[in-house]
Amino acid sequence: MAEATAKSEYFAGVDLGGTKILTGIFDKDLNCLGRAKVSTKAERGPEEVIERIARCVRDAADECDLELKQIQAAGIGAPGTVDFETGRIIFAPNLQWEDVPLKKILEKELGVPVFVENDGNAAILGIYETELAAKPRHVVGIFLGTGIGGGIILDGKLYSGFSGTAGEIGHMVIQVGGPKCNCGNRGCFEALASRTAIFRRLSEAVADGKKTLLTDSLGPDLKDLRSGDLRKAIKKGDKLVEQIIEEAAEYTGIAVANIINLMNPQVVVLGGGVIDALGDEMMAIVLETAQDYGMSGATKGVDIVASKKGDDAGILGGAVLARRQSK
Repeated sequence: MAEATAKSEYFAGVDLGGTKILTGIFDKDLNCLGRAKVSTKAERGPEEVIERIARCVRDAADECDLELKQIQAAGIGAPGTVDFETGRIIFAPNLQWEDVPLKKILEKELGVPVFVENDGNAAILGIYETELAAKPRHVVGIFLGTGIGGGIILDGKLYSGFSGTAGEIGHMVIQVGGPKCNCGNRGCFEALASRTAIFRRLSEAVADGKKTLLTDSLGPDLKDLRSGDLRKAIKKGDKLVEQIIEEAAEYTGIAVANIINLMNPQVVVLGGGVIDALGDEMMAIVLETAQDYGMSGATKGVDIVASKKGDDAGILGGAVLARRQSK
């Protein structure tokens, strides 16, 4: 348990996802002292979700015997388009949010400064400063979870673009006329390779009469399906699950190749819950497909790696954000 010391010692990092909210409390050296998790329950609307974020931060602080007033700042990675200056969520399709003043409401709830960034940007910040030790100059992160987020480090700095929306890798259109995405377009990377897309493909296949071992344990509607269930099914020889995961990996490889062709980064980092659970099954296909679709010479020397930070990338990034903004 952490001893109650100066307020400046502690930062809260929050990862607001489409299905769960994670919070970690970190010291100034980014050591995680305690954490908490709650489900998002986005269908209940922004106000209740923000209350749940506040509860998650309080629970994490309580886990390390700290009071909220000892937290110097909280950093939040949120899905969708974020106005960093005001801390407003402009559009978050996986939460069904538009123009939500997250910073303002949460600061009132918690009584500490809150900084809001896109979740992909936050995650790449966390990975860059800890896992990569801030060494490569140009890094792109791709995060496969409920949706697909991205984050870009150019010349050692987070790149947000002209109006702060850079890094929406999940909304590159990879299959013209493909499945409908929550953003309103069709054929987005997110609509083809996110956990939501994978689960949808499985449900559609089962409805079409295709066989999977998952229905034995979860029933015909695949209720409570998780990414880890997919890994177990593949290990048991489930051909349908294997095929759907291979296709998601191929789409991911195409996305990686597009990014390399466009930006020529030193490192492409893959993370998020899908990679965390299925990295062993997906990464070889991602690498091979990226090489196939990458322009000749463009992929040479580019490292394509799976992050080892798992779910910690988002909360680490939130803490990095809070620490940076509090200096």
